[in-house]
Amino acid sequence: MSDSIQKLVELTARRFSEMGGSCRQALGEVTLEIPREQLLDVCTILRDEEPFSFEELIDLCAVDYSEFGDGAWDGARFGVVYHLLSIRNNQRLRLRTFLDDQQPLIDSVVGIWAAANWFEREAFDLFGILFEGHPDLRRILTDYGFIGHPFRKDFPLTGNVEMRYDEEKRRVIYEPVSVETRINIPRVIRHDHRFGGAADGEKNDA
Repeated sequence: MSDSIQKLVELTARRFSEMGGSCRQALGEVTLEIPREQLLDVCTILRDEEPFSFEELIDLCAVDYSEFGDGAWDGARFGVVYHLLSIRNNQRLRLRTFLDDQQPLIDSVVGIWAAANWFEREAFDLFGILFEGHPDLRRILTDYGFIGHPFRKDFPLTGNVEMRYDEEKRRVIYEPVSVETRINIPRVIRHDHRFGGAADGEKNDA
C-alpha cells in the first residue's frame, strides 16, 4: 500500500467513524461505507474539506446484490456506489451505501455534484432506485412505457413485452414476448481443462 493510500484510509476512517462510516483498502482502492442517512453530509465534507477535496464525481452506479457470491450475500439487496476524484490531491475514493430492500430510496447528490444527474436517472431506470430531490427523475435508456427495471437480478432475460411499430395504427405497440426461453447446454463436457482439450479417451462430438 502506498503512503498516500494509507494516509487516505486513516484520514477517512478517523473523520467519518462517528458518522457510522467504515473504511477499507483493497487492490489499491479505498472504499468508504456509510449509512444512507448520512449521505449528503458525508458528500459535502468530501467535496469541501481540504484534506479530501473530491471535487469530481466520475461515476455513480447501483448494484443488486441478491445473487452476489452465489446467493451467499446476507446484507441489503441494493447499494449505490459513488466514484470520486480529487484533482488537487491526485486521489480516488469509492463511496458506498446500502438501501432498504422494499423501498430503495436515497437522497440525490445532484446539488453537490451536477454530474450525478444522468447517472441517477440511469440507476432509477435500470434498478428502480429512487433519488429524493432529483430535479427530473425519469427513464433515460428504456422507453417511457417500459415496465420493470432490467438490471435487477429477477428481471427475465427475454423481458416482459416486445415493442414494434404498427403501420396500420401508426404508432408503437406492445405485445407479449414471442422469443422462447433457451437454456444452453454444452455439447461436450471436458473433465480435464489443464491442456485445453478433452481428457484421455474422451470423444469430441462437437
